[in-house]
Parts: sequence; structure tokens; C-alpha cells
Amino acid sequence: MKSENVLTVLDNWRGRIECGPPVCQVTCIRILVLFSLVFGVFPSDSFGEQLPAVPQRIVSLGPVNTENLYLLGAGDRLVGNTMYCVRPEQAKTVKKVGSVMQVNIEKLVSLEPDLVLTTGLTQPMQLESLRKFGVTLAHFEQPSSFAQSCVQFIELGRLLGLEERAGGIIAQIRQQVSSLGAQVSDRSKPSVLLQIGANPLYVTGGDTFLSDYIRLGGGRNVMEQRNSGRIDYEEVVAVNPDVIIIAIMGSETGVAGQELEKWQKFVTVNAVKTGRVHIIDPNLACSPSPATFTQALRLITGFIHPNTLRETEQ
Repeated sequence: MKSENVLTVLDNWRGRIECGPPVCQVTCIRILVLFSLVFGVFPSDSFGEQLPAVPQRIVSLGPVNTENLYLLGAGDRLVGNTMYCVRPEQAKTVKKVGSVMQVNIEKLVSLEPDLVLTTGLTQPMQLESLRKFGVTLAHFEQPSSFAQSCVQFIELGRLLGLEERAGGIIAQIRQQVSSLGAQVSDRSKPSVLLQIGANPLYVTGGDTFLSDYIRLGGGRNVMEQRNSGRIDYEEVVAVNPDVIIIAIMGSETGVAGQELEKWQKFVTVNAVKTGRVHIIDPNLACSPSPATFTQALRLITGFIHPNTLRETEQ
């Protein structure tokens, strides 16, 4: 696994807790996490005041936070989420307050939450509206690596008073990731392209946790040196990946299948010549929840190194 100094990870990811008006911000998550790890205290804001109580009525405005709540065993505290929160199955029956970008503020407030989990897609105007209603917010940006997703998961556990459970889950997940990596560590590293959008073509660069799938799965991201974004098919032909993995939203409507068929035209690309163009569920692969990360990593490792994983790891 790539060595990542935990202080660097914490410096790069800054969480924020806002405890109604007046707004109390925690802008130095490194101090918060390290202090909590050493002294085992409940999370506090930048003025040293603890949250009034362990949250019991939570609204999640993003699929990842919803998945993580259930993984922590706190799904019974979830009183609202978004239409995109479909994992696990129980999340589908929770009251919906809108999408990840457009929230029905009145409906959300009517649920009387004592904590709302926001994301980088939550609109600033809606954040301001929630603040005016005195709603307690905890903000989680999109992680740029698997390591950062683990840090965020532990922070969520601390917010919920479940820090010990969160730490145990992360330890188990890290062991699973290490086990997968050990099975392919002595193999060659095929070049991999991870497609995340179609019409136009969007691919994963080295700036997101998605690239960790390739690295930890024993491959080499052909776009590692650039940011995720739009490219031309001709560029793909030029880099000639050994494996292409399609993870695009709308797969249920057949978009991924259409892309798979489109790739067959590029007969000079190694991945096409050897039949190594694969489709993966975007709801699984594009979620940085630690649990779904390991599920997707198993599949992607199998795409990169077929017949290498032990049967128990498939």
C-alpha cells in the first residue's frame, strides 16, 4: 500500500462541525482527530465546547454518509436522506428530503434532526438556510484517497459516540485491503483506464480515491499524472491500456453496455484485443465508503489480475 503519512492525510482533508447559530467551526481536523485518539474525548468545536449530546436523529445528504451510518450500526438513527441513498436496502425506505444538490429545507427541518451530514455537493445557499434554522451540521468533503475515507469514517464514528466501533471496522477493512494487495504484489502491473463518464468520455486521473482501486489492485493508472476529466478516444488509443473498466452512472439504462460496444471499434487497444473491457456497478465503485471500497476493490483486482485471487477472496 502506498505509504501515506497520517498527518498529511489529515492536513489535506478538513472537516467542519457547525453547531447552529452562532456557527462554531472545527477547521483543523488534524488537532481534533489526534487529540481524540490520544485522550478518547468526544468531538468538540474550535472553542473547546462539546456537542450537546450524542446525535439520535440524523439526516444524511449523501449516499456515502448514509452507507457509513449503517456500517456503524447507527441506521436506526437515520430519519432522512436523499433519493440517491440506495445502499444498503434499508436506506430506500427512509424519508427523502431531496437530492444531493437540491434539498427541501422545510421537509428536512420538520424531521427535527439533531445532526445533518452534508457533503461537497450540498449547495452553499442551502447550508446557509439550515444554519438560520439552527440545525447542527457536520461536513464531509469527497475524499481523494482510501486513506482519507478511513479518516472520515473514524470521525463520523466519533461524532456518533461510536469511535471504538469505527476504529475496529477500519482495522478489519485495512486488513482485507492488505490481504488483497499481498496476493498481487509480485505480479506485473497492467495499465488500466477507469472510465467514469460517457458522451463525452471522462476518465479517472490520479486526484481521486478511484485511482486507489487501480494501485491497490496491482495495476497502473494510465492517467495517474493528470486530473480526472474529459479526454478523447484517440488519447486512449495512444496510451493503449491493458484493461478498461467502465463505471458510469446510468448503467441500469444500458449506457455502460453501449460504451462496451463502442470500445470494440478500437481494435488496436490491448484491452479490446484481449477482451479485457469490463463493467462495474457505479453505485459500488464510485462510493468511497470503506466497506463498499473493499467490495469494489475485490472486483477490480480480479479484472486486473484474473485467476490470481484465492477463491475465498472472490
